[in-house]
Amino acid sequence: MNENYDVIVVGGGHAGIEACLAPARMGLRTLLVTTAIKKIGFMPCNPAIGGPAKGIVVREIDALGGEMARNTDKSYVQMRMLNTSKGPAVRALRAQADKIKYPEEIQKTVLAQENLDVLEDGVGALVTQDHEIRGVRLDSGRLVHSKAVILTTGTYMTSKIMISDEVTPSGPEGSATSSTLSDCLRELGFDLFRLKTGTPPRVDAKTVDVTGLEVHSGDDQPLAFSFDTTAFLPLEDQLPCYLTYTNEKTHAIIQANLDKSSMYSGVVSGVGPRYCPSIEDKLVRFHDKPRHQIFLEPEARYLDEIYVQGFSTSLPRDVQEEMLHSIKGLEQAKIIRHGYAIEYDAIKPIQLWPTLETKLISGLYTAGQINGTSGYEEAAGQGLMAGINAVLKIRGEDPLILARDEAYIGVMIDDLVTKGTLEPYRLLTSRAEFRLLLRHDNADVRLTEYGKRVGLVSDDKYAKLTKKLAGIEAEKKRLSEIRITPKAGVNDFLEKVGSAPLKDGVLAIDLLKRPELTYAHLLTLMNEVSTVTDEIAEQVEIMVKYDGYIAKAIQQAQKMKKMDERKIPADIDYDEVPNLALEAVQKLKDVRPLTMGQAARISGVNPADLQVLMIYMDARRRRS
Repeated sequence: MNENYDVIVVGGGHAGIEACLAPARMGLRTLLVTTAIKKIGFMPCNPAIGGPAKGIVVREIDALGGEMARNTDKSYVQMRMLNTSKGPAVRALRAQADKIKYPEEIQKTVLAQENLDVLEDGVGALVTQDHEIRGVRLDSGRLVHSKAVILTTGTYMTSKIMISDEVTPSGPEGSATSSTLSDCLRELGFDLFRLKTGTPPRVDAKTVDVTGLEVHSGDDQPLAFSFDTTAFLPLEDQLPCYLTYTNEKTHAIIQANLDKSSMYSGVVSGVGPRYCPSIEDKLVRFHDKPRHQIFLEPEARYLDEIYVQGFSTSLPRDVQEEMLHSIKGLEQAKIIRHGYAIEYDAIKPIQLWPTLETKLISGLYTAGQINGTSGYEEAAGQGLMAGINAVLKIRGEDPLILARDEAYIGVMIDDLVTKGTLEPYRLLTSRAEFRLLLRHDNADVRLTEYGKRVGLVSDDKYAKLTKKLAGIEAEKKRLSEIRITPKAGVNDFLEKVGSAPLKDGVLAIDLLKRPELTYAHLLTLMNEVSTVTDEIAEQVEIMVKYDGYIAKAIQQAQKMKKMDERKIPADIDYDEVPNLALEAVQKLKDVRPLTMGQAARISGVNPADLQVLMIYMDARRRRS
């Protein structure tokens, strides 16, 4: 093994995978340090990828040249599109991944990657000089030098597993934990805080009775996260999930044992996730609800384990069994692994620049749950951006910072570094002001250009996008030249699909604007068979139907861009700005925003503060 690298990545989880593959593929010597090679890509929580907002992040990762989408498409056991009855802004893919195959496939990719070495060891300390990263000190004692280090430690820093009052220093499922890295970060001046998450029991699939439970199957159509995927798993080969519910008996058991939960007995000191609470936390917060959904999800094709989604808990083992046995379908269920809570160290993300480089140590980046996020997808998106920006900094090139109107990844990173978080951050569609622009279907249109620019997207993939864009414009132009008249059969068909009859001729593209009409309806009216791909047809339909809304969103985004184009000098002293509110001074000093747009998004900085700041900056510029 070399003792000198361009980039060192610490941790082989979903953030670490993208963080090491990107620099290696961009031509830099990269080292991935992980405590266990066999756990690269490990899925300690729900083996699912995607969902609202998260599924769009996976598509964005693919458009930028990352790996998660491709690997999911190779290893899923079920794939479905969510929110199909709603508008395109909230549609998203969700895959039930195979817990065994997913890490197997990703390990093959990582271990075969050119320019990437993988080392099984731990990192005990960071090596710095004059506030710049110089490398890492391994647990084995060796010193490895590098120009950049990316920490993707997940939930492993000073972590402990909790089941009731049992507390065990450990990472997920008995993995090794590290306390020395937390100590090192504190010594360097970083502000750390404790977070908590949890996981539900896993039960033996052979002991579950699914009779009478609601079946949730995959979709019977070709769906994929990656824009390059051409092979799809047919519906008959996909595995179903099942829906059941808690009940009054379940709730009575939990209420009677609430004081034995790690969360309510005082064992937990970290803050748990608001949007993915434990079952006992659900009962406390939503005490008026008579029942809660429980999804029974297969963990792998050749593994008889069921993930009891929605039943995260840290109650004692015997109570967990009693609770489960009160639920329909789980009366005889045998627990293979009990649920637990896990607490760990994270750094407050306002200590990061939008590139995910730390403000305290030049060349040090952090990505994933160490930044306070939750979820595989959020982690992978950060890992990819940290890896790209580490390379760009080493090369002396401008960083890649995605705007809030360009990507959910941009929304997430801006939220973290500008607003911070006090709990495990989860990406939601409601966090995005411009979610109509950030759709599942157009991730490639939005981001492939960036992937090509940094060297992660091939010429073939870029040519495929160029062809798709040309096809969209050609079809829109064609539809704007075809007139549909109220001839025999046309109005009969319109009446049949619940649309108003035509009185005069109308352009096909204008007819498509009707909410109740689809592109397929239009082909029928024109007596045509589609000559474009499903992707192009989908894009044309969305762009035509939502044209006014999209134009308005673009206009609003341009206003935000103007604020983001107004740079704030790096050496500004906020204590010297007259008439700036004390809270604004403190928040601006903590975040150190790069632009007026970012300053405007800081909680506690109001419009009057922004006006004062702009006046001060204008006066300063005139003096210089």
